Amino acid sequence: MTVLIADDDPVVREVVRRYLERDGMTVRETDDGPSTVAALADLGDEIELAVLDVMMPAPDGIEICRAIRSGPRPELPVILLTALGDEDDRVLGLEAGADDYVTKPFSPRELALRVASVLRRTKTVRDSDEAVLRDGGIEARPAFRLALVDGTPVDLTPREFDLLVFLLQHPQQVFSREQLLAQVWGWDFGDLSTVTVHIKRLRAKLGERHRIETVWGRGYAWARTGNGATDA
Repeated sequence: MTVLIADDDPVVREVVRRYLERDGMTVRETDDGPSTVAALADLGDEIELAVLDVMMPAPDGIEICRAIRSGPRPELPVILLTALGDEDDRVLGLEAGADDYVTKPFSPRELALRVASVLRRTKTVRDSDEAVLRDGGIEARPAFRLALVDGTPVDLTPREFDLLVFLLQHPQQVFSREQLLAQVWGWDFGDLSTVTVHIKRLRAKLGERHRIETVWGRGYAWARTGNGATDA
């Protein structure tokens, strides 16, 4: 597993690198926006996850995250490092397409665990026994991490795809934000707005075909169209 760490603070890069290497990962480092963009282009598929500092010299982490989501590898997992504590700023990062964020100052061990969680969840969905999940015009193929609406591929972030697969696998069941955070993100605790933002983004990308219902006071559920099917 190769992780790119982009941060203009050499101390942060050094500490994070040690923890990730301790977990058996290969680490590549950059210290500003231009070098990060170049590394993502040059290293290509070698990078399996990017940790981006929001406040590094322009383009910053959020700008690069947006570029990743509109580029040739929109599925690349992204974790943002931010010193911004305001919820609006955290939501901005999630809306840019980040799969997760960690607020500075942070525990390097916590970040290492978040990295492992994102990579593990990505692999779990990819290795799912379900070949194809369908409901109406929505189709998800976990083995290829491919989502389609009426036969047209839709660019989803890894977390958005994981969320879609989980909901398709559990139709008609209501899940609270806490339960989704545990089941999809693998977190025992965290900012519940993370779930809210991902639900909003997933609905927007699936368009009128989405079947995500808000069950007031309880959470969210995928309401089957009645003619959907799951193929093994």
